[in-house]
Amino acid sequence: MSARRPLLLCDVMDTLVHEPFWREMPDFFGLEFDELLALKHPSAWLEFELGRLSETEFLERFFRDGRRFDHAAFRAAVFGAYRWLPGMEELVGELARAGFALHALSNYPLWYRALEARLGLSRHLAWSFVSCDTGLRKPDPEAFRHAARSLGVAPGECLLIDDRPENCAAAEALGLPALRFTGAAALRNELVRRGLFEAKMQP
Repeated sequence: MSARRPLLLCDVMDTLVHEPFWREMPDFFGLEFDELLALKHPSAWLEFELGRLSETEFLERFFRDGRRFDHAAFRAAVFGAYRWLPGMEELVGELARAGFALHALSNYPLWYRALEARLGLSRHLAWSFVSCDTGLRKPDPEAFRHAARSLGVAPGECLLIDDRPENCAAAEALGLPALRFTGAAALRNELVRRGLFEAKMQP
């Protein structure tokens, strides 16, 4: 880790914000999660995340059998579920006020704009690297290289915060330090342990 304060590359879903995929999406259709997995199109979501499908194309291909559903109601159910994970709005705000530069490094479709409209993440971080805009998804090594290159720093001058172990492992393989997210309190404690953050910050 560089002696200077690292640039924070923050995953968004299930790290900063609640992910509706696990509960709200299946509930909308009256399905269990495993049932939804078996019925959904195998590649539509990934293509939507990479910006290769428009929202309309994605929703029309959502189910592998092409079944119809109320797209507007589905969007409303997903967007209505966006909320900060416990303690993360406060912690991200503290990090920003402490002088950290925070950048989103997220696998997500253009729905991040609805998320921003609802929660205002840009008060604290820049939506710098979202897969639908960059065409790159973690854990592809190029997603991490592109982020560091675009910021004009070496990978070692960044710190990835991400809930997925495969993303953390891919970043670390490139010399980009990573911290696996398990909760706000654990994240705060680890940043303090690494000497990057004071134990108590005043707003």
